[in-house]
Amino acid sequence: MCGIVGLIGENIKVIDLIEALEKLEYRGYDSAGIAFLKDGVIQLAKAKGKVKVLKDHLQSVLKEHTENGIAHTRWATHGEPNDINAHPHIDCTGKISVVHNGIIENFRSLKVRLQELGHNFVSETDTEIIPHLIEEYYNGDLLEAVRKTVLKLEGSYAIAVIHSDHPDVIIGARKGSPLVVGKGDSVVGLASDVTPLLKFMKDVIFLEDGEIALLRKNELRIFGTDGIEHNCKPVEITWSYEDAQKSGYKHFMLKEIFEEPSCIVSVLTGRIKDGRVVLQELEPFEVSLKELQTLKVVACGTSSHAALVFKYFLENMSDVTVDVDVSSEFRYKKPHIKPGSIMVAISQSGETADTLESVRLAKKYGAKIISVTNVLGSTLTRESDIVLYLNAGPEISVAATKSYVAQLVMLYLLAIKIIQSKESTGKRDFVDKLLRLPEVFENSLKGAESIHAIAKKYKDFKHFMYIGRGYGYPTALEGALKLKEISYIHATAYPAGELKHGPIAMLGPDFPVFSIIPYDSLFQKMKSNVIECKSRNAKILAVTNDENYELKELADDLIYVNTSDEQLYPVLMTPAIQLFAYFVADELGLDPDKPRNLAKSVTVE
Repeated sequence: MCGIVGLIGENIKVIDLIEALEKLEYRGYDSAGIAFLKDGVIQLAKAKGKVKVLKDHLQSVLKEHTENGIAHTRWATHGEPNDINAHPHIDCTGKISVVHNGIIENFRSLKVRLQELGHNFVSETDTEIIPHLIEEYYNGDLLEAVRKTVLKLEGSYAIAVIHSDHPDVIIGARKGSPLVVGKGDSVVGLASDVTPLLKFMKDVIFLEDGEIALLRKNELRIFGTDGIEHNCKPVEITWSYEDAQKSGYKHFMLKEIFEEPSCIVSVLTGRIKDGRVVLQELEPFEVSLKELQTLKVVACGTSSHAALVFKYFLENMSDVTVDVDVSSEFRYKKPHIKPGSIMVAISQSGETADTLESVRLAKKYGAKIISVTNVLGSTLTRESDIVLYLNAGPEISVAATKSYVAQLVMLYLLAIKIIQSKESTGKRDFVDKLLRLPEVFENSLKGAESIHAIAKKYKDFKHFMYIGRGYGYPTALEGALKLKEISYIHATAYPAGELKHGPIAMLGPDFPVFSIIPYDSLFQKMKSNVIECKSRNAKILAVTNDENYELKELADDLIYVNTSDEQLYPVLMTPAIQLFAYFVADELGLDPDKPRNLAKSVTVE
């Protein structure tokens, strides 16, 4: 999971490439590098660490103009993170430079062959074979050399190539890894996603697998690996450059948490009319939804927690059976899928490798795919029959926050649509509650300062256990994930009823319990579990919606959420678990936007 960018134009400066690269840092930040042309010679700079380290190294040349340039931020897959393994990589002549996102599976055999031909390698990466292959095929035609090279590559790649003898050219190509290209008024560019390009253009083309892009000043052409030119229609991006700024917040994560009410509005807008859910995208599936008995859902990470909420809600409200699988497991199972059955695939980025492979496997067995994603033109959207867009805007922080809330709301809509396909007047009361959700949700954010105070008390604990029942269990899973991924504190989550089957053995004064305990049909059961934890001298932090005196006596700290609707607890209690994790990480002096070892868009297995 790396990020690549390339820019070419009359007024491009080194700082433009660095700032564009910063927009991709969520994809990896083990190391970063840049290659740009100056006086006909490729200038190369690399640095271990975040883009800021590279930027500091380049202070003296940031304002200098360059004819073109490519840059890369890395999440290591082959070779440890260091200056040598950082991209870009060059060939033996020093004239060809390449950045790459993906994994070249046959790089060892290609490397041996190239070494036999006299090529010298300096890094441990799979990427370094690419510039050497291009060098081997180059005879003055860079596009043809790249075309021949990609035909030799097995695995996944999105690449950008420059050559010092072609100062007005950047070549891009993709297979399995995303690559976006576009042409603005004065800049032509490519990147792993649209965010770095928004400053320069609004219309972009999402390359398909096997396509090669030729970028020149004021020119953009797309070809297939067969050399035939493609006529590709640009897509207008509605996000603005300002959407990808911090806008005064200390971190993107905090900003994105406070954007959640507007995200809910975006998901709901135009999708509810006269008490009914209107998802025009699903019209081709109307008959299938009416007859639906079972539904398969695949997702990873946070998206899998949203999938669990969807399962609980739809199964409680209808006779539909919902099977949820983690994508990385499903793709290696024998899928029990009948032709014409429906699979829902959930991925914020639309590029999650395991989810994409699960979709491809299901399609081989005849499944129809409904995808839930936030990214226009992503690979998942192109491989789905129906796409339900979240319209949540760019999410820069690695930890998913507003996209999770948007997923939950979209999945509620999908569930109600399925129910109303069977019962034309069904669940109108719940639809009305969804319409009021943005206003109610705003109240969930008003307790941020009190949550901050609680986080200060708990920041030095090394272990946490999150527990919940019913709708509270997926919320507990998400809370534990958020805490561990941005604060590096060990956190585990269990259904509260499972405590006595082993997990309770871990509890004690140094192992607090974070309990999701709304006042609902399972409150008394949850209260009993909290008492069990308290009897082991564990500190109790509880999120609840009721100022119950018994809970006040049991819990060391309480976070109140104003809601009485059991089915909406997963949405309305989400800010509490997100803010707690955020403030703990911030108090520990960590950067929640860029947690170690993680990347937002998991495009490799």
